[in-house]
Amino acid sequence: MQSLALIENWPVPTAAAAVVRADGTVAGTRGPTGHRFALASVTKLLTAYAALVAYEEGAIELDEPAGPPGSSVRHLLAHTSGLAFDEHRVTAEPGTRRLYSNAGFEVLGDHIAKATDIPFADYLRQAVLEPLGMASTFLADDGSPAKDGVSTVDDLVRFAAEVQSPRLLDVRTVAEAMSVVHPGLKGVLPGYGHQNPNDWGLGFEIRDGKSPHWTGGSSSPRTFGHFGQAGTFLWVDPDAGVACVALTDRAFGEWAVEVWPVLTDAVLAEL
Repeated sequence: MQSLALIENWPVPTAAAAVVRADGTVAGTRGPTGHRFALASVTKLLTAYAALVAYEEGAIELDEPAGPPGSSVRHLLAHTSGLAFDEHRVTAEPGTRRLYSNAGFEVLGDHIAKATDIPFADYLRQAVLEPLGMASTFLADDGSPAKDGVSTVDDLVRFAAEVQSPRLLDVRTVAEAMSVVHPGLKGVLPGYGHQNPNDWGLGFEIRDGKSPHWTGGSSSPRTFGHFGQAGTFLWVDPDAGVACVALTDRAFGEWAVEVWPVLTDAVLAEL
């Protein structure tokens, strides 16, 4: 795909990208797709998927208590538990505000580990990474389920194909994960300011009408995914029937705000 050539002009030391169709075929790649990159918050997509596997296995329930009083697994996944961004401190009643929280995903990882009697990094590997053949992806034993994953574009291509055509999960579970949890809540989208509403599914951010946003101007409102402060993103546009992964080794900043939407619009236009 010619559109992916845009990453060669990004002001980053290393970048790799790929586009994956809904049927799992790869439409194009660019850069060192086997190179391992820190994922930062794109890790949350893998953690969320592991949580949904645990739910389908019966190890946890989405509405069972987890986190602060009144919070549930669903609240933790949807950033509505009331926990602060990077502190295990309650700043709101569960379900009342969209408070993006790394701490919430760390609590979620601990909750799954206790429920399954398996350290979360091991559970993630057994439940998601190994079944999908993501051999170059890992979360360190002491790593945060919110932000300490490492992966390659090649591996995330497998994950993007899974999300679009699920094999590990029931398609109804995935559809629920991509649907808005607690609609209408305001909140801050890190790097992009206050959004009203700041819609989120079960671990997956949902574009809807957010502006500004890290996807493109032509992205459908149903587009979902995540970006990371390591200069990484993965989005899926179900209306276009395609997903895009881009990984870099430069921290998110104004450069990303400028070039990511351009790439997304170019990919969607080419397809």
